[in-house]
Amino acid sequence: MIDLENYVTQGEPDQKERGYIWHTAIGLQKTDGLEVSDYLISIANQNINGDITIDEAQKLIEDYYEQRPLQPGDSTRTDEADKVSTRVTQILAEKTFSFSPVEYITIHRRLFDGIYKHAGKIRDYNISKKEWVLNGETVYYASAGSIKDTLEYDFAQEKEFRYKGLSISQTTEHIARFVSGLWQIHAFGEGNTRTTAVFTIKYLRTFGFEVSNELFANNAWFFRNALVRANYNNIKLGIHATQEYLDLFFGNLLLGEKNTLKNRDIHISTEANDTVNDTVNDTVKISAVQQKVLTALKENPHATAKPVSKQLRVSEITVKRAVSALKTAGLAKRVGSDKTGHWVVK
Repeated sequence: MIDLENYVTQGEPDQKERGYIWHTAIGLQKTDGLEVSDYLISIANQNINGDITIDEAQKLIEDYYEQRPLQPGDSTRTDEADKVSTRVTQILAEKTFSFSPVEYITIHRRLFDGIYKHAGKIRDYNISKKEWVLNGETVYYASAGSIKDTLEYDFAQEKEFRYKGLSISQTTEHIARFVSGLWQIHAFGEGNTRTTAVFTIKYLRTFGFEVSNELFANNAWFFRNALVRANYNNIKLGIHATQEYLDLFFGNLLLGEKNTLKNRDIHISTEANDTVNDTVNDTVKISAVQQKVLTALKENPHATAKPVSKQLRVSEITVKRAVSALKTAGLAKRVGSDKTGHWVVK
């Protein structure tokens, strides 16, 4: 892979930025289980070193696959990963952006033109997708007939929203909620997560956030699974749509938090098995994060958010959210003052 650390510590600013962008572009392919070729890596390094421009890099990749058509039985989709990586890099390198459904659709067209016949076109059929994180179940996506109106509504609502007066954590949670809703529409037949990620990175830049692109690269699969969990309910199993995992991701991305991002924590089997039985044998379903916080409070009744956050390697904000949910569920109660009191755990 690309020697990103070398470019970050020793490269010039423009070289360092190119390294980050390529790293992000390549990492995002993992949201669909795709891997790039060694040839793409060599082209990326040439661009990072300033030997070729991004336009030249893109042409080299396009020409490479034009001269080497896929053979019957080829199914790795390496050509897609290579082509889309160069296109992501080109889009993220541009200092342009317009917050609109048109921009969102245009990004999809630019990423997948010549790869999907429906590139840049809103799907006109309903879809479902088996998800590993849901044990093969699917999220309910927007119906084909409502996509255009839903997109326009969500963008209009976000445009009218006023961030003034919100704390940075509240701002982060709201942006995560908008991104979750945008992804749930699933406006296209394929490539929704990659399109949403590229759009999100460019949107966040308009807020002045110095987006850590490598977080998308290193945790692209977590990002996708967090989006899935934010839009899935199964009341029969006690599973509720939760934004907490997406908040963990955005907390790291925008607030510099050090939350641990593990896909196994998002899997519904983990949450379905995290139960606490009370004295009358009723069962309350709680998330994996909440279970860990509950256990920490039981082990140390005098604990506060800061030591618990260090112990669990999550942010204090995450601990406070979990504690609030546990108190609401009647599983944890604070007795006495914040400084000298203690926790009573069911």
